[in-house]
Amino acid sequence: MTEPLHLERRDGAAILTIDREDRRNALSRDTLLALGRAARELCEDSSVRLIVLTGRGDKAFCAGADLKERQGYTDDDVRAQVALYRTELGPLDRSPKPVIAAINGVAFGGGLELALVCDLRVAAAHAELALPETGLGIIPGAGGTQRLPRVVGEARAKEMILLGRRVKADEALAWGLVNHVVPSGADLLTETLAFAAPIVNGAPIAQAAALAAIDAALEVPLDRGLELERLHYDGTLRSADRREALRAFAEKRRPSFTGA
Repeated sequence: MTEPLHLERRDGAAILTIDREDRRNALSRDTLLALGRAARELCEDSSVRLIVLTGRGDKAFCAGADLKERQGYTDDDVRAQVALYRTELGPLDRSPKPVIAAINGVAFGGGLELALVCDLRVAAAHAELALPETGLGIIPGAGGTQRLPRVVGEARAKEMILLGRRVKADEALAWGLVNHVVPSGADLLTETLAFAAPIVNGAPIAQAAALAAIDAALEVPLDRGLELERLHYDGTLRSADRREALRAFAEKRRPSFTGA
């Protein structure tokens, strides 16, 4: 059996490619477990500044659950599989390093939910995004009902989920569902890494603090969020990277951040 996930490193970026093109990069049990293992390792790797998640080929980022694998599953088997979405995608969701989805084709069901776990989303011009689960008699089970409204708002989330509506890349950009669309003919990974260059060249401590503060805003009242922001800000003040940024400004050069 071939590995369902391929890891490539490029200048501070770790690129995770779901390598199941024949299954439209669907999320099998092995794929979920591989994503969890890789995310845990990369989050602890000080050489990694950015994690990019994509799919093999140009047809599908991820078509969602592997329905062929689920044939013959009992209800309890399905419950156990759905539980893996939380345990194995959780490390990506909580990653102190920014995570970008490079959406190379369709992102349906669990595939879109996987992209929503990421901090940012870059899409190929031909990409389509959808949560079609209600048409199959179920609802999104990997966070779609929670994360999608936080990104596009309640009304648009309900439209996508209740109507099973497919959203093309340009419309997804207008909705804020993706952050950048790569023109047809351009290489998606090259363009994604160019888009993310400020992250790879940036200050890791500050980026991790910013992510933690932003994530807190979704969970707590404003006053508590402002206090958490102050605490995270204070953590950056003690970093060598902040002092390096001040020196670089005075010397009129680009700062060299080390994550210390």
